[in-house]
Amino acid sequence: MTDFPDSTIDRKTLLPQLFPHPENYLLLAGLAGTAKDSAAWTQEADNLITLGGAMGAAVAMGLGMALSAPDRQVAVITGDGELLMNVGVLATVASVMPDNLTIVCVDNGQHGETGGQPGHTSRRTDLAKMADGAGIPSVMTISSPDEIPAAAKFLTDTPAPRFLCARVMPGAPTVYKRNWDLAECRLIFKRAFSAR
Repeated sequence: MTDFPDSTIDRKTLLPQLFPHPENYLLLAGLAGTAKDSAAWTQEADNLITLGGAMGAAVAMGLGMALSAPDRQVAVITGDGELLMNVGVLATVASVMPDNLTIVCVDNGQHGETGGQPGHTSRRTDLAKMADGAGIPSVMTISSPDEIPAAAKFLTDTPAPRFLCARVMPGAPTVYKRNWDLAECRLIFKRAFSAR
């Protein structure tokens, strides 16, 4: 038996509703599902970097980006399994308090890349409570589509750093073939990072 609440959010439609103007952010997506969702949503825009083979690194890398580009808004899009690999980074974010960092955790309560096994958040673990306990000042959880407009407002109007846990329905991420030429991706993102 799991305690994971019934969610009716389709992960494939979530990000465009949360971020209607992705060009206003430097975007970093964690592994697998969130990387595919983000790449498909933005068509691998120059201001997006997606990770591969770096489980647990998304929020830490996003924090570094936010600190090195204080005049830019940075959004990290990660999954529950990826975030749990380095959940202590939430305490570091809260200690440093970057006023330009947004973290969105797409939480499906399962390990999609390895067969859909139930993850910790499908039982008792609550990542929003962990973010709040770490000291992140703005924390919100959503699990139904009618909450998405309020969440989009939360992402622009509340003090940063901010953490949104979006509990989504289990299921496959967006089908999208990412560019795996990592050297090229790095150079493209570097130019977007340095712009302005």
